[in-house]
Amino acid sequence: MNASPPPSPTGRARARHGRRALGTLALAALFGAVLTAPGATADDAGSAPEQITNGDFAAGTAPWWWTANTAAAVTDGRLCTGVPGGTANPWDVIVGQNDIPLVAGETYTLTYTATSTAPLSIHTNVQMATEPYSTDLSATDTIGADAVPVTHVFTASTDRDAAQLAFQIGGNDEAAAFCLDDVSLRGGAEPPVYVPDTGSPVRVNQVGYLPQGPKSGTLVTEATEPLPWTLRAADGTVAATGTTVPGGVDPTSRQNVHTFDFSDVTTPGDGYTVEADGQVSETFSIRGDLYDSLRSDSLAYFYQNRSGIAIDAALVGEQYARPAGHLGAAPNKGDTDVPCQPGVCDYRLDVRGGWYDAGDQGKYVVNGGIAVAELMDTYERTLTADGAESAELGDGALRVPEHGNDIPDILDEARWELDFMMRMQVPAGQPLAGMVHHKVHDAQWTGLPMMPHLDPQQRELHPPTTAATLNLAAAAAQCARLFAPYDAEFADRCRSAAGAAWSAAKAHPDILADPDDGTGGGTYSDDDVSDEFYWAAAELFTTTGADTYRQALLGSPLHGDTDAVFPADGGMWWGGTAGLGVLTLATVPNDLTAGQLAQVRTVLTTAADRYAAQTEDQLYGVPYAPTGQNYVWGSNSQVLNNMIVLATAADLTGKAEYRDAVLRGADYLFGRNPLNQSYVTGYGERSSENQHHRVWAHQSDPSLPHPPPGSLAGGPNLTAPTSGDPEAAAKLKGCAAAMCYLDDNGSYATNEVAINWNAPLAFVASYLDDAGDGAGPARSCRVTYSSHPWNTGSTTTVTVKNTGTEALTPWSLTWLLPGDQRLGHTWSAELTQYGRTVTAAPLSWNRTLAPGAEVDFGFNSSVSGTAADPGTVKLNGRACTAG
Repeated sequence: MNASPPPSPTGRARARHGRRALGTLALAALFGAVLTAPGATADDAGSAPEQITNGDFAAGTAPWWWTANTAAAVTDGRLCTGVPGGTANPWDVIVGQNDIPLVAGETYTLTYTATSTAPLSIHTNVQMATEPYSTDLSATDTIGADAVPVTHVFTASTDRDAAQLAFQIGGNDEAAAFCLDDVSLRGGAEPPVYVPDTGSPVRVNQVGYLPQGPKSGTLVTEATEPLPWTLRAADGTVAATGTTVPGGVDPTSRQNVHTFDFSDVTTPGDGYTVEADGQVSETFSIRGDLYDSLRSDSLAYFYQNRSGIAIDAALVGEQYARPAGHLGAAPNKGDTDVPCQPGVCDYRLDVRGGWYDAGDQGKYVVNGGIAVAELMDTYERTLTADGAESAELGDGALRVPEHGNDIPDILDEARWELDFMMRMQVPAGQPLAGMVHHKVHDAQWTGLPMMPHLDPQQRELHPPTTAATLNLAAAAAQCARLFAPYDAEFADRCRSAAGAAWSAAKAHPDILADPDDGTGGGTYSDDDVSDEFYWAAAELFTTTGADTYRQALLGSPLHGDTDAVFPADGGMWWGGTAGLGVLTLATVPNDLTAGQLAQVRTVLTTAADRYAAQTEDQLYGVPYAPTGQNYVWGSNSQVLNNMIVLATAADLTGKAEYRDAVLRGADYLFGRNPLNQSYVTGYGERSSENQHHRVWAHQSDPSLPHPPPGSLAGGPNLTAPTSGDPEAAAKLKGCAAAMCYLDDNGSYATNEVAINWNAPLAFVASYLDDAGDGAGPARSCRVTYSSHPWNTGSTTTVTVKNTGTEALTPWSLTWLLPGDQRLGHTWSAELTQYGRTVTAAPLSWNRTLAPGAEVDFGFNSSVSGTAADPGTVKLNGRACTAG
C-alpha cells in the first residue's frame, strides 16, 4: 500500500484531463468546416518566427476555418463572422487555425484584437487538434464593441507538430457579429513570473475562533526578533496585546514566520483583527456558532451534484437549479441503459443516480465509497459520541427533496449514492456476479463548462474490480445497520448486496483497475486492496457479528498496525481505507473482546497523537506533514481526514488536546496558511471562488455561477506544475509545497472539487458545530439508567428529566445497547429495537415533557448479569447528562 496518495484523490491520469474543448476537430467536421494546413511565416532576422499564417487577413480567409453554423468573410481588413444566438456551449461556434508547431518548454505570446456587437465571453484555446484535446493555453476573454488588444503568455507543455488555435465564441443567448484581427503567436517570450496575491502577512482563521478554544496565528516577516501584536475589537478598542514567537523559515512555504497566540481572549464578537509588524489581518469572529451554516452548506454540496434528478431552485436558489442530468433526454444518452466498454460485458445496466465525482461528470465506485461512508459516519457519530447532535441532520434539517419521510436527511442523501453503487453490481447469472463495475463515464472527455443534461457523449461501464466490490461491501454493510430503524426493506437490500459483494471479492481478490483506462474519466487504479478487505470486514462484522468477518479482521496484516492504517505521510484516502474500519470498530458497539477493542482504540489514539503533535510543531498548525513537504493532489482532504481521526479521539477520550488540534486544522483551512486563503467557498474574506467544475464555472462562462458556499478546493499540490494542468504549468513552476495552488477554474490539479473531499469537510463541520463555544456540549436533559439482574435476564428502569427551559412535545430517546441484548417486555413508553439501536417514544399520556419534569419507563432484556450502561443517550437528538 502506498505510504501516501499519488496525485490522485480525484484519482486519475490527470495529464489527460482538464479544461478541454469538446472535440474541436470533430465538431468542425460535423459542421462542414474546411480545414486547411498553413505553413508558418518567416519573420525578420533575429526575431522569433510567426506561427500564425495570415493573421492580418491581408490574404483573405485561408487557412482559417469556422463551423458550418456561421459564415466568415474579410471586412475592412478583419475576419468577421456571425455568431448565432441561443447556442448552448462555447464550442458550438468556432473560428480557428490548425497545423501550428509548438516546442516543449518554449514560452509563447498570443496577441489579437476582436470586437463584437453584443458582449461575448469567448474561450481562447491553444490545444491538440485531436483527442484528448490537451491544452497549452485555455483562457476566457470578454469581448465588446471596442477593439482592445488581448495578450496571453503561455509555455508549451510538449512538442506539437500541429496544434490548433481555437476561438470558441458560442454559448450566448444573443446573436452578434464577431470580428477578429492582428492575430499573432510567437515564441521567445519571457515566462511570466507569477506572484500570488497573499494579502496581509498576518494570517488568521478568517471565519474565527471558538470562545473557549485555542486561538493562534502566523505572521510572515523578515524580522528575526519578537514583534509586538495587538488584537482589536471591531470598534478599534484593544482586546489583547503580546509579542510574537519567531519560528524561522517554514519549509512548506519558504517564508520566514512568527507565531502568536491570544487564546485567553474569550469575549464573543465579530470584526476582530490582529495587527503586527505594521500590517492588519483579515477580520474574524469569536463565537460559538461559527460553523452552524457550514454543516448545512457542506452537505448541500452532495444534493447539487446528484445525477439523474432535477436540482430544485426552491432548495438551492435559481442560479444553482438545473435539469436532471444523464436520464437520456437528447442530446443526453443517459445512465438508464448503459453498455459496457467493448469486450467487457454483453449486458446493459441502469446505473442512474449517484453523485458526479468532481469537476467532471464521471461516477466512480471507489470515490463514492469513501464519500458515502464518511457521510454515514457523520450521522453514526450522533449515535455514539456524547457531544454529537443528530437534530441538525434529521428529517427536514437539510436541503434535500425527501423532507417528511421520517428518515434523517443525511441518510436520504447517502441513499442516493448507495442506490447507484448497488446498481453497479454485476447481476446474478453473469460472469463475475456480485462484483461491482469500477466506474461509469463518458467515452471521451467532455468540455468545460458542460451542463450534465447537455452532455452528448455515450456513457460506458468499465470492468468490475475487487476494490469497487469491497467498497460496496463496506458501505452497504454500514447502510444495513443505519437504515434498519427507518426502512427495513432498504436495510435488507443493503445487507444482501454487502454479503454478495464480500463473497465475490473473496472469490476474485485481485481484479485491479487498469491504470491506463483514463480516456473520458479518471482511472482510480489501486494495486493493493488489503485495506479495502479490512474496511469491509470491519463494517460487516460490526453489522452482523459473524465470526467469518471477525477472523478476516484479526487475520489481516493491517490489524493493530497504526503506520499501515494511518500512514505518517498522509492518512485515509480513497486508495487507503483501512482507517474507516478502525473508526467504526473503535466507536460503534460490536463483539470484539475488551482486549481487542483496546488494541483498536490504541491504533486510533496513536495516530491522533501524531497528528496533534504536527499541529503543535508546524508553524501554520496544520495536522499534515508529508515527507519532503510532498503535498498531494487533494491535500486539503488529507488534512480533513486527519482531523476526523483527531475528532474521533476527542470523542472517545474527552481530551482537549485532540479537540484543539482539530481547531488548528480548521484555522489552516480557513486562512491561517501560507497563501492567506480560505479553501472553502463563502467562508472567509479571501475564500476560493473559481473551483474546477463543469457547471460552477463562472470564470469560464459568466452566465454560470461560482461554486455555492461550502465547497472545498483540493488545495496545494506539489506535482501540479507537471501534472498536465496548463494553469499550474504556466504559473507554479518551482513553487513551495503549500504555495502550489491557484484559485482558477482551469486548475484541476489544485482547485477541483470532489465528493470525497467535501465528505470529510461535512464530518468536521458537524463536529465543529457540535463543539459550541469549545467548553463542551450544553445539556438540557438528565438520564438515569439503572439495571437489575435476575436469573435469565435483566430489568432496566430509565428516568428522563427535562433540565431545559422549553417543553418537548413529543420526545424521543435513543441509545445503542452494548452487548447482545434483546428487549422483551416494556412499559410506560413505546420501545423499538433495530440491531443495537433502541428508540423510546412517549405514550399518549406522557407525550409532553415539561421543563423540570421527569418520565420513567422500563424494559426487560435477555442478558446474563447486569445490562451495561450505554453511556451516551440522546433526547430529541441532543446528548443528556448521565445520572
